[in-house]
Amino acid sequence: MAYDEELADRIRGLLGNRAHLTEQKMFGGLAFLIGGNMAIAASGQGGILVRVDPDESDALVATTPAEVMEMRGRSMAGWLRVDSADVADDAKLGEWVERGAGYASSLPPK
Repeated sequence: MAYDEELADRIRGLLGNRAHLTEQKMFGGLAFLIGGNMAIAASGQGGILVRVDPDESDALVATTPAEVMEMRGRSMAGWLRVDSADVADDAKLGEWVERGAGYASSLPPK
């Protein structure tokens, strides 16, 4: 499955003209990076992948519709998956964009 280009456009619009913002195809989708660190991606499996502070992963999974991302059967703390239905409106998507962008911006540039 290819990533949802409309969802990628919505993410792009919400990110605006942030400093050091780039796009890169990865994880079968389109990732948005700040300073070389992934913030959020339109996933090739549908929905979005969001990078958050690993210390906040459990709380976000418990209080939002997010799930911990798994790669090759391994849970990835700090990487969350959110289904398309849970980011259908821009307000909900915007919350995830801000979480991912905020965390990526806090990391040293690559």
